[in-house]
Amino acid sequence: MSTILVTGGTGYIGSHTTVELMESGMDVVIIDNLENSKKEVIDGIREITGKAPHFEEVDLRNRTATFAVFEKYPDIEATIHFAAYKAVGESVEKPLAYYENNLLSLINLLEAMKKFDVANIVFSSSCTIYGQPEEMPVTESAPIQVATSPYGNTKQICEEILRDEVASGSTTRVIALRYFNPVGAHISAKIGELPLGIPANLVPFITQTAIGLREQLNVFGNDYDTPDGSAIRDYINVVDLARAHVVAIKRLMENKQKKPLEVFNLGTGTGLSVLEVIKAFESATGEKVNYKIVARREGDIEKVWADTSIANEELGWIAEIGIEETLRSAWKWEQTIRK
Repeated sequence: MSTILVTGGTGYIGSHTTVELMESGMDVVIIDNLENSKKEVIDGIREITGKAPHFEEVDLRNRTATFAVFEKYPDIEATIHFAAYKAVGESVEKPLAYYENNLLSLINLLEAMKKFDVANIVFSSSCTIYGQPEEMPVTESAPIQVATSPYGNTKQICEEILRDEVASGSTTRVIALRYFNPVGAHISAKIGELPLGIPANLVPFITQTAIGLREQLNVFGNDYDTPDGSAIRDYINVVDLARAHVVAIKRLMENKQKKPLEVFNLGTGTGLSVLEVIKAFESATGEKVNYKIVARREGDIEKVWADTSIANEELGWIAEIGIEETLRSAWKWEQTIRK
């Protein structure tokens, strides 16, 4: 049985990916400092899969503690690196915290991998590295624009670190997955997106407003150059996204890469505006959302959606779950955690 190290594994995408890895027959070791997640997520993973992953409460900024995990689990064959701060708006307010956490955690992880002869890493990247693309849909070969937020810049720099490490002659092999906008929850409603404090992402703010936890949803801007004036994103179901990580890990471990560092866009290939997502949620659930148009948010871009053809062809992966089913799963999750 292959053992995979998942950093940030009790987080939103990390927990769903852990489930998919375990259901595909792999053993998982989670590293998480629980700064933006809860250990109870492990219970949800156990209820879905029938088995708990190994768990180590470790901060990747702590080099010694990170190395100790690799010593404890000598069978680790590959890593998936999720652990990072990820809120665009917060990164504008706290840039130094984002640079320290997101860069140092990757560096320490790579150093540990090198010392313990672990070559394979799937890196959680982001479509934010494209900035505001000049052409839509955005392909993997699109020019990397100047980042519009410190968060986006950390993802750009992390990819540069990985590229330089590979170019140095290291044995490290990388697949960087550039996510668009993950949404939804596991169909079981045992795990889902659980932001601590005020949500930074659209869908949990929609569900929290619909259930009465928030008075209203702020829509940041209605004067963008889009059909309805609100910003457009490519919203991908988190389970579809998680399954792509399983494919990527297998590609690495089976030596199917065409080059030591590959990048893939993960999205649906379709852009939806904020207002369209609100309407889709209302249609899917029958719930009304109290929202208000407010000023644009610093660091946000106008529109972006993926060209997924390379991921579809090379990985043999495709996003399959539609937006209404996705939003119903998010609503089911919200109702479950508020009981």
